[in-house]
Amino acid sequence: MSRVKDETDLEKQAVAEAAAALVRGGMRVGLGTGTTVAHLLPLLPTRSRDVVYVATSPHTEEAARALGLDIRPFEQVDRLDLALDGADQVAPSCWLVKGGGAAHTREKIVAAAADRFVVLVSENKLVDAIRPPVPLELLAFGLDSTLRLLGEAALRDVPPSPDGNVIADYLGAVGEPAALAERLGATPGVVEHGLFPPGLVAEVLVATSSGVVTMRP
Repeated sequence: MSRVKDETDLEKQAVAEAAAALVRGGMRVGLGTGTTVAHLLPLLPTRSRDVVYVATSPHTEEAARALGLDIRPFEQVDRLDLALDGADQVAPSCWLVKGGGAAHTREKIVAAAADRFVVLVSENKLVDAIRPPVPLELLAFGLDSTLRLLGEAALRDVPPSPDGNVIADYLGAVGEPAALAERLGATPGVVEHGLFPPGLVAEVLVATSSGVVTMRP
């Protein structure tokens, strides 16, 4: 394992420990998808046993259930106290790009349902400005038409999303994230895009070589 990878893993472990400390007894907590959440999951069984969890992907659900966490279908939970998830990019404004794991639609729904959405990243996820690719979840129906309307987009060679939809990436210029988010969201056939606005984010916990620091919108 390279030194850089060792340091990144240590940073992910540090931010996972900071996130686990936010979980309290009686909470309803949403769990995201990805490598940082994978570091978080083994820490959660040591928290209070009366915590109910909702997972954003089958992989997270299976891993959490194997650890003995109380995983419930989201249909049984109308709101969440806390949602914990990683990100692929974090801009200074706290605009996020998510969806490297192809679960960004569910992740956005869970983030919006939470009173507090906390993002966990290592320092290498911080960017000066949002850049492509921006993950997309698309309907298979009329796919060629949707891709034509999107312009600079390409299908990703991965399995379908957890809900059976097609995964692609927008590869064009991002510019102002809010304007691109509006355009992508208004394109027929786009189920969801991976741009998460600062309004969803309560705080971002960033693991650095000198400790965990907090960013807020």
